[in-house]
Amino acid sequence: MTSVGLEDVLAWLREAAARIEEQREYLTQLDSAIGDADHGINMSRGFKAALERLDSNPPEDIAGVFKAVAMALIGKVGGASGPLYGTMFMEMGKAVDGKDRLDAADLAAAFRAGIDGIKARGKAEEGDKTMIDALEPAYAALQEAVASGGGVDVAVSAAAEAAARGMEATIPLVARKGRASYLGERSAGHQDPGATSSHLIIAAAAEAWGS
Repeated sequence: MTSVGLEDVLAWLREAAARIEEQREYLTQLDSAIGDADHGINMSRGFKAALERLDSNPPEDIAGVFKAVAMALIGKVGGASGPLYGTMFMEMGKAVDGKDRLDAADLAAAFRAGIDGIKARGKAEEGDKTMIDALEPAYAALQEAVASGGGVDVAVSAAAEAAARGMEATIPLVARKGRASYLGERSAGHQDPGATSSHLIIAAAAEAWGS
């Protein structure tokens, strides 16, 4: 697959919502160890709201899809996750404004904009035991795929694998940002729930757009 269009992006988000719902209890379980024990519940509510918004008022372009998702997540997801994921999708929408199809380079650029938005809002860096630990490796894999001439399917598959490694790498880390940082050394030994939901969202793209 060399590029994706509006329907492909919608298919991705439906797959992401399904995966979030399927893993809702697991995400909450992870969050109960180092957070407020509500990440799965909040993410499920947010993605359900996003699908409802997309179904009730279908966007005419890809940028509109990302903006609609952003507004739903900001409005429905509690804690830090709503504003952070909302910012990510909002910035992704700005990055693809006017495009009716996205190739791997477009996706990488959108992803970069989304990550930069999260980092500006949350002030987290790689190694802080947050969603950034899954997102940055995923972006690096996207970039590598673009450089080697890979299509969208190859790029998102590599991104999903990298996000999984980044997610798992949060287990030994001591949290330096967010609620988990209050635990200090006790936050080590637990997988970060935000990195986990980020991996689920990226893995959904690999599933939806896989060859």
